[in-house]
Amino acid sequence: MSRKPTKGYFVRGQFVALGSELDLELKRELKGDAEMSKTDLKRESDRLQALGENLLTLRADLTQKLDLPEKLLDAVAEAKRITNFEGRRRQMQFIGKLMRALDEDTIAAVEAALNEQNKGSAKGTLSLHLAEQWRDRLIADDDALTQWLQLDAAADVQHLRALIRQARKDAQATQAQERPGEAVRHGKAYREIFQIVKATLNQGEDDHGAPTDEPDQP
Repeated sequence: MSRKPTKGYFVRGQFVALGSELDLELKRELKGDAEMSKTDLKRESDRLQALGENLLTLRADLTQKLDLPEKLLDAVAEAKRITNFEGRRRQMQFIGKLMRALDEDTIAAVEAALNEQNKGSAKGTLSLHLAEQWRDRLIADDDALTQWLQLDAAADVQHLRALIRQARKDAQATQAQERPGEAVRHGKAYREIFQIVKATLNQGEDDHGAPTDEPDQP
């Protein structure tokens, strides 16, 4: 009595019997590849959706440099006007759909524009913190003024000294009136020193995205 031929298939010259351990392993690998492909597609879709949402925050001058379809620009402008939560959610989904239709070069340009904006914001924040540090040093330490004049030789020394003296007086008066839990309030001289220092540090620099005043002002 002849044996029934084993059913199977060949993979790279090797016979794989249906139902065998090798067959099951190959099917698991194939299924895993398919699932990974779906995961990658979902991840890419989510990335483009987020990129489209970030377009709403992109500065106008950077947006104008991009060669974006008119339909996408209109959709972004409309999304900015929508205040209803559900309406905005649907509009963002529509923007995500339009983003997925863009070519790779345009997507790369959008990412580059957003990175440029973020770098500008980070630089502005660093400049602000540096200005805050110089302001505090000038008020706290007499030697700091000599060091500052090496950076700003054109400074109005008499005016700056007068502001420092006034800021110190204001600080003493404030400390005497302070109550636990109350926010510290600074005088005009304190704020003016900050503005002078910040203007000097920012001379000749593009200040796009930089804060225009101290975040701790009441």
